[in-house]
Amino acid sequence: MRAAFGIGALGAVVGLGALVGLGAVGCDAAAATDPIVGTTWQLLQIESMTSEQPSTNIADPTKYTVMFGDDGQAAFRIDCNRGLGTFQTAAAADDSGSLTFGPIALTKMFCPQPSDDTKVAAALGNVRSYLMSNGQLHLSMLADSGIMHWEPLPKGP
Repeated sequence: MRAAFGIGALGAVVGLGALVGLGAVGCDAAAATDPIVGTTWQLLQIESMTSEQPSTNIADPTKYTVMFGDDGQAAFRIDCNRGLGTFQTAAAADDSGSLTFGPIALTKMFCPQPSDDTKVAAALGNVRSYLMSNGQLHLSMLADSGIMHWEPLPKGP
C-alpha cells in the first residue's frame, strides 16, 4: 500500500510541476514583446568575420533598408530593387533574440554600378539572430560568417 501511495504522490507532483511549468511558459511568451517589430533600419556595414573576405561599408545607407511590420512581414529596399518577405523572431532578452527571413520576393532590376545589392540580398538570407546595442541593430549571420550593422532610418519631413 505504501508503494502505491509513493507512486501516486510522485505522479501528482510531476503532474503539478508540468502544469506550473506550462503556466509559466505561457505567461512569459504572452508578456514578451519583440523590440524590432514596427521598426525601420538602414544598413551601414556588412562586417566579415573572415580574413578572406573584406567587410563592406555601404556608401549610401538610405538605399538599403528594412522595415519590420507587426504582421510578420518585412519590406526591403536593396539599392534600386524593392522586396517583401516574412520574418520570424523570438526575443531571448529585452535587446536580442533569434531572427530569420523567409523567401524575399525581390524585383530584379540591374542597379547602376557599383552596387552591393547582390551581397546584401545574400547576407539577408543568412541572418540567424539580432542584438540591439547603442541605438543600432546588429544581425548575426549563419556560422559566424558576418554581422550586418544597421541604424534607425531617420524620419522624413
